[in-house]
Parts: sequence; C-alpha cells; structure tokens
Amino acid sequence: MKNNRKNPLWDSFGYAFEGIWTGIRKERNMKIHCLAIICVTLAGTFFGITAAEWCICLLLFALVASLELVNTAVEAVVDLVTEERKPLAKIAKDTAAGAVLFAAIVSVIVGCIIFVPYLLKLAGLV
Repeated sequence: MKNNRKNPLWDSFGYAFEGIWTGIRKERNMKIHCLAIICVTLAGTFFGITAAEWCICLLLFALVASLELVNTAVEAVVDLVTEERKPLAKIAKDTAAGAVLFAAIVSVIVGCIIFVPYLLKLAGLV
C-alpha cells in the first residue's frame, strides 16, 4: 500500500528554492533579470525612492522573475514531451516567452516613470 503522507512543509520550500536557484544558474534571461533587479535596487537606494515606489518595484521584480521561472518550466515540459517540431509546442513556448517579454517591457516603462524624474532632478533639469 502506498504511503499517502505528504512531505514536510520544509521539504516543499526546499524544492521551491531549488527551482529558483536552478532558474538562476541555468537560464541566461533569468541572470539578466537578476542583474536588472540589482541595478534597480541600487538606483532606488541612491535616489531614495518612496515606499510606494519600492512596492511597485518589488511587485514588478516578482512578476518578471516568476514569469521567467514559469517560462522555463513550460519549455522543460514541452521538451520532455516531444523533440519534434510541432505547432502546439511552438505556441506553448512562444506564448510563455511572450508573457515574460510583455511583463519586462511594462516593467521598463514603469521604471522610467519612477526614475526619470529623479534623473532629471539630479541633472538639474527640473
């Protein structure tokens, strides 16, 4: 008879952190997102952005990084299921990648809305 006991909660967190770490280690785009997170964090600290602006930045960090992890998972599952070029496999991979790109573009736009006024002030233009 199969044991139906679930793994301890700590194990579940461990698996999740392993997934995050694997994404950072193995995915070039995740490394780029992490670099962007570091740069925005440094800029936010330098400019002393408001608590509300920090919250927006943190939500966007989470959105883009999470979508990148989901994209990685979709790609892995598609590759596991088939090595052939199939239209549905392409749709799955492309739309997952598109979700990441869309979130990243919107994040850049929001970042400009937040940081351009600070940059203009620093440059003495306002």
